[in-house]
Amino acid sequence: MSTTVTELKAPILRLQGGNHPVQKNAQGFNFNLDAGSSDIEQERIHRKETLAAAFRIFAKHGLGIGVVGHLTVRDPGNPNCFWVNPFHVAFSCMKVSDLLLINHNGDVIDGGASGKRYNQAAYAIHAMIHSRRPDVIAVCHSHSVYGSAFASLGRLPEFITQDSLVFYDDIALYPAFGGVVLAEEESAHIAEYLGTKKAIILQNHGLLTVGQSVESAVFWFLYLEKVCQMQLLVDASGRKSVPIGEAEARFTVEQTGTEESGRFHFQPYLQDIDRDTGKDYVA
Repeated sequence: MSTTVTELKAPILRLQGGNHPVQKNAQGFNFNLDAGSSDIEQERIHRKETLAAAFRIFAKHGLGIGVVGHLTVRDPGNPNCFWVNPFHVAFSCMKVSDLLLINHNGDVIDGGASGKRYNQAAYAIHAMIHSRRPDVIAVCHSHSVYGSAFASLGRLPEFITQDSLVFYDDIALYPAFGGVVLAEEESAHIAEYLGTKKAIILQNHGLLTVGQSVESAVFWFLYLEKVCQMQLLVDASGRKSVPIGEAEARFTVEQTGTEESGRFHFQPYLQDIDRDTGKDYVA
């Protein structure tokens, strides 16, 4: 798939530079990304292809275990519906034609060339978040090794590395575990604790990230997994970490924690999986 779609709007150009108490005359990153297509069908194709690629990326990075884990993207023409992976297809084999379009009643209304079954937990969690967060386009959840291990500690990662600052003041903790999420009550609790943030640690469970694109939601998940790994390594050292000041933290997240930054950082992962697969996931 192409990393751009037709009928493009003006490029997004977000420069966060200027005078700042931390770094005077700072020059912000120029990501210069395309805004996306104004044509609904072209945008739908782009979102579905990117979602299928995302499953391949998750598989390559060991983020899928059996049938555990689910990624979704809101449909641009039917914003009350979202595309999700079928229950029985391995992340490493996912194709566009496998994806299912389901509404907020749990009905499959399109897709599913390989079958119509989907994970009920995926529906419970994602439907609630998509319903409560109209700004969210994509949601990622899986039981990754480091994320799940860190989630068992029932706390947030410390902001002690530059990488961790991507989530500065933008990550939540759900401090409970109600079992496999199959009911509206539990998914409502998760959505409530997520609030307006882009990531949440689900205690004794795993990680969940959201974004205004598949690209950003996926990158936030990949990055949060690394942040959890780094935190576990720091904890294992038995040494006291050096804290980062609030001004420096806010300066950094303004540069690296934006939607545009997440989309941009996704591109190397897409290039890598396209090379590996020959983009066979678009079928």
